[in-house]
Amino acid sequence: MSSETGFVTLDIKFPGSPSFFCAARVAVSLGVAMLLSGCLSGSDSQQSDPVVVETPVAYVERALLFDENTGTLVEDNLADPAAFRPGARLLLKARASADAETRDIASRAFTGPQFLDDSGRLRYDVKDLHVSHDGSRLLFAMRAPEIEGADDEDQPTWNIWEYDVGTDGLRRVIDSDVTARAGQDVAPAYLPDGRIVFSSTRQRISKAVLLDEGKPQYSGLEEAGNNPAFVLHVMDDDGQNIQQITFNQSHDLDPMVADDGTIIFSRWDNAGQTRNNGVNLYRVNPDGTGLSYLYGRHSHGSVPEANNVQYLQPRKSDNGKLLVQLRPFESEDYASVPAEVDVAQFVEANLRIDGTEGEGQQSLVPGVGLDGQLSLKGSYASVSPLLDGTNRYLVSWTPCRLRDGATDRIVNCTEDRLQSEDYQPAEPVYGLWLLDINGETQRPVVPPIEGIQFDEAVLMKERPLEDFIPESQFTGKEGALGDAGYGVLHIRSVYDIDGVDTTPAGIAAMADPLQTPPEDRPARFLRLEKPVAIPDRNVRDFDNSAFGRSRAQLMREILGYVPIEPDGSVKVAVPANVAFAISVLNEQGQRIGARHQNWLMVRPGETLECAGCHNPNSPTPHGRPGAGPGSVWGGAATTGLPFPNTDSGLFADMGETMAELFARINDIRRPTPDVIYADEWSGDAVDPKPESFVYAYADLQTPPPISGVCAADWASNCRIVVNYEQHIHPLWSVNREVLDPDTMAVVDDYTCTGCHTNTDAAGAQQVPAGQLDLGDGPSPAQPLHFNAYRELLFPDNEQELVNGALVDVLVDSGEVLEDEEGNPILDAEGNVQPIMVTVPVQASMSVNGARASNFFDVFAEGGSHRDFLTPAELRLIAEWLDIGGQYFNNPFDAPED
Repeated sequence: MSSETGFVTLDIKFPGSPSFFCAARVAVSLGVAMLLSGCLSGSDSQQSDPVVVETPVAYVERALLFDENTGTLVEDNLADPAAFRPGARLLLKARASADAETRDIASRAFTGPQFLDDSGRLRYDVKDLHVSHDGSRLLFAMRAPEIEGADDEDQPTWNIWEYDVGTDGLRRVIDSDVTARAGQDVAPAYLPDGRIVFSSTRQRISKAVLLDEGKPQYSGLEEAGNNPAFVLHVMDDDGQNIQQITFNQSHDLDPMVADDGTIIFSRWDNAGQTRNNGVNLYRVNPDGTGLSYLYGRHSHGSVPEANNVQYLQPRKSDNGKLLVQLRPFESEDYASVPAEVDVAQFVEANLRIDGTEGEGQQSLVPGVGLDGQLSLKGSYASVSPLLDGTNRYLVSWTPCRLRDGATDRIVNCTEDRLQSEDYQPAEPVYGLWLLDINGETQRPVVPPIEGIQFDEAVLMKERPLEDFIPESQFTGKEGALGDAGYGVLHIRSVYDIDGVDTTPAGIAAMADPLQTPPEDRPARFLRLEKPVAIPDRNVRDFDNSAFGRSRAQLMREILGYVPIEPDGSVKVAVPANVAFAISVLNEQGQRIGARHQNWLMVRPGETLECAGCHNPNSPTPHGRPGAGPGSVWGGAATTGLPFPNTDSGLFADMGETMAELFARINDIRRPTPDVIYADEWSGDAVDPKPESFVYAYADLQTPPPISGVCAADWASNCRIVVNYEQHIHPLWSVNREVLDPDTMAVVDDYTCTGCHTNTDAAGAQQVPAGQLDLGDGPSPAQPLHFNAYRELLFPDNEQELVNGALVDVLVDSGEVLEDEEGNPILDAEGNVQPIMVTVPVQASMSVNGARASNFFDVFAEGGSHRDFLTPAELRLIAEWLDIGGQYFNNPFDAPED
């Protein structure tokens, strides 16, 4: 034992490497009295444990890969679930002891010389092991060896396989070669009814939606744009009836079935690619209903050893908590922190579901190495609970190792060596161990071997069957909407922000049309927005400039608009089986709050219930049923009466929101392409009645951003697609001449390009009005953009006319030219030389939205350009900026690269 560290050191000589020795340190400090006697053989202590002795263990043996140029270990990136690490094998050990018989159970799938590389080696990959409820079968993902010289799209795909211990049978679950190659399939798990849930790039329903939208079928890329998005699917145990159940725009990974039958999984939230995005825990029913956030959104800094950990590989534990692996996306040593999270009581590592502070997360072994930071306690890769009530785990663990720079010898870590520049981190050597938290021991199951990683060990033992959740059935209005391709979104009040009534006099006063006329209500409309699936370059190769000023929002479409009821409630039909976000709008159709940066989803006929809205900067629990503050809006105070001062025919049931009342008596509102307000609530006491208005695409003189078919009949597959070139830029050249009604002579001309252009009517150069050029022609900075787009959305330099030519205005910066020693550099006449700089002109538009753009100020009441653009035109510009101001919002409208 080291008196300095308090750890016991075991010298292990690794087979096949007689010149290398390493110290294997146990993973728990002797401060908790760890017992290690006989831990290498451990036979006596395990003979009394039939679970360990008699139960087979399946695990993966994988060769470590090193960069051919640098010699460093090839890192893995969990943002690429389809990554291929050749040289793995799936092994079955007769029992969890070091001397038990071991056999290869998967290599037989690849027989024949076509699977061997040039050196005659069989180099496939295997991962994601999952045991059946009776312990007799093993699901896993496996990929055949690389095809030498083949393009990426022609390489083998990841497939789901099953091994039967009793019969020694091995089969690919999807038998058809064509079907098997249709996607990358990983992370399988058995459902209680025998079906299989797994993560896949198949995106079956999403592809059908693309076809309905008039696009080709393809697997959309995750929002970082590097790989096709993996989302959850289910299939029968024979590979038939494959159904997509989640619709995230980035990865949904690692599904596990909880005791209540729901599926808990790791979701990569990356909408808008904001700083708080990461992999969090979510929950969903096996039919795709009930999707909800569970844990982790504000907890990515909860591990001191790493700056940005992700919540991965959720597993059950003996105490009812979830066991997770915490690690960054990318890792050079494959290490993670195994931790238990109390998802029943907590929504964040330090926040209970009721909003009070606490500790909801605890590392199994505190202080282990992670993200390249070495620890005397070593590092863990995978962890799998035995689930026998003993608080024991099968773990993949490597001791802390260093390479002596003088001798190139691998040595064990000490505090002095970790602080010394004479030692560098050595590659890990992961063996399999039986970690006993209660007994404070860690015993070898598969001893480590230099250059090999043993990982993903699972015990082939029986476990209880989880509850079965039958497929949801929807009737009535919701069922009819489901048949038409819709679900339902119900928000009790958009004025409820994190459990706070944000109205001046209360929601009840806001809902009363006599107390609060509609023009005094800040929230008037709700916009439904949908992300656009971005194809890979084999489907559509377009330049990155197609995204425009910012790539953060990628491309977005609009699903439609609906009025917000006076109490702030909304009940609207939403296209099912697509990711969507919402925006709350003012009377002008402009977003009044922060962007909604988490994708929502409903299945056909399903109703998604929301209490209100959320401030993204607030830690208040949000998005998880039962977590956070309750609704501040109680709805109707009694049954059988209308809301105060509303139409007597709209009689409420106690507790109903106005949206629920309207839907019950009339129908659930459906989204429309136009922004429409009609007074449907004012009672007799309200006089005069509010005026109706509409911002209609039919009122545009330029091409509308919707198809003619959808203009006539707005359906669940209709989309508003705004591209700058087709829909925004033509506004600047619309003829806006004002004619004398008697003589028809032009008395004024408000055509945008009449003033905002760099040439006059005679073709001579001029300074554009307001330093804003809205004319045609490509931008010198980006020829794939119209210059007007860059003028509106990018900072520019003030210009002036000099000798008939436009040049940048230069002003004295107050500084002079100096040499390296700080002495002024004089001109030929002995004068100092001032440093001249350009004068910046700020962009009038912002991709952060219409209300962040001063462009609209001149069109407001009292503005210099009031009535120059029509309300329908201003609405079009506003919605385009609100969704991101992209140059194109359809990748197939963008020119091919």
